Amino acid sequence: MPAIQERAQARYQQILDAALSVFTRRGYREALVDDIAAEAETSKGGVYFHFPGKQAIFLALLDRSAGLLMDRVREAVAAEVDPVAKADAALLAVLRLFSSHRSLARLFLVEAMGAGPELHARLAALHAEFSAFIRRNLDDAVQQGAIAPIDTELASLVWFGALNQLVTRWVIADDPRPLEARYPALRTLLLRTVGLEVTP
Repeated sequence: MPAIQERAQARYQQILDAALSVFTRRGYREALVDDIAAEAETSKGGVYFHFPGKQAIFLALLDRSAGLLMDRVREAVAAEVDPVAKADAALLAVLRLFSSHRSLARLFLVEAMGAGPELHARLAALHAEFSAFIRRNLDDAVQQGAIAPIDTELASLVWFGALNQLVTRWVIADDPRPLEARYPALRTLLLRTVGLEVTP
């Protein structure tokens, strides 16, 4: 039985990998389940065995990618002690991940706009989760006296919004600079929003 489950899980991941390739190449609207099945070297029925439709595949890809992102962020943050450094490390981890996975960034920041209300709701939940993560670290920074008391909810939304816009503009640019090259200036601007002056 475990061997059967392992094969099913492997096929599930194979379909998601194929879907990422197809969505990246053709865009969400133009991609067909037939294309995904061909890319995954399985039948259309094989795809439908795991997913009820194209949107379900897209949502599963989003969840897998979000899990990878949060794992990277938690790993980066765990290496820091200072709460401001933790928030700082979270931002850099996001930039590094998207920089090395441009197709994922494009898929979820550009293609997702045409994928329907269910996906928009899931994206909104992920945005809220990441903003809350930033806020918790800023709250810790206030409690420890690292920064003066501020509206951490608003600050976390500003931090997330700036990061989201930076990555979105980078991913749709024809010839973008490396994403991480923008980090020092972004860091300086964001730390200033919480009252910390730093040298770029």
